[in-house]
Amino acid sequence: MTSSELWTRATADRYDAEETEMSSAAVLGPTLAFLAELAGDGRALEFAIGTGRVGVPLRERGVPVVGIELSEPMAAVLRRKTDENTLPVVIGDMATTVVPGEFTLVYLVYNTISNLLTQDEQVECFRNAARHLAPGGRFVIELGVPPLRFLPPGQVAVPFDVSERHLGFDTFDLVQQILVSHHLTRDDEEGHYRRDSSRHRYAWPAELDLMARIAGLALERRVADWDGTPFAQDSTKHISVWRKSA
Repeated sequence: MTSSELWTRATADRYDAEETEMSSAAVLGPTLAFLAELAGDGRALEFAIGTGRVGVPLRERGVPVVGIELSEPMAAVLRRKTDENTLPVVIGDMATTVVPGEFTLVYLVYNTISNLLTQDEQVECFRNAARHLAPGGRFVIELGVPPLRFLPPGQVAVPFDVSERHLGFDTFDLVQQILVSHHLTRDDEEGHYRRDSSRHRYAWPAELDLMARIAGLALERRVADWDGTPFAQDSTKHISVWRKSA
């Protein structure tokens, strides 16, 4: 077991309802096109597949998908959408769990590598991706750029969402490279709010490139979003593609 926090039944049951924007055609369309092109005629493996937000529609596009998921409740929600024969899911952590066969694509979206709370575990995640890749295969990660430039001296928190039904902000431990995402979510029309938090280890793109080199992968491409916008110094996230040598 890695240090990833285990998502509960209650979290899994409300996950899709709270992520409707991330499941919209505007978000998923470019994501699926990007991944399908890299998968080509081969198989894809999704680390931390969750409720299948990406994996299920990618399979519907004709890409054979296999998933690894640590949380059984999250995998149970996915199973309501598609059967095991169509999209197999193995319960386990993304740093050490091995599934049979080779893949042309391994991918990890929506900041999920940050769920691994140590550098060693993140390195093992890269090694596990390389272990599953066929020669010439790619490993793709979607990850936010740490927003530390928004932290003036003495400030410890950065807001990332201020909306009618949700308040979100991150606090930082700069020594351990740990951020805690805090959420206040409005649950009903009477104004009751639910408070949640989750811990993450943030990493810079250059640090991920070194992890990839340790695993025998080389950076092939880095862009700012799934549409392929060039990555720049003010980009808030990146999509990075590393390739295993042929």
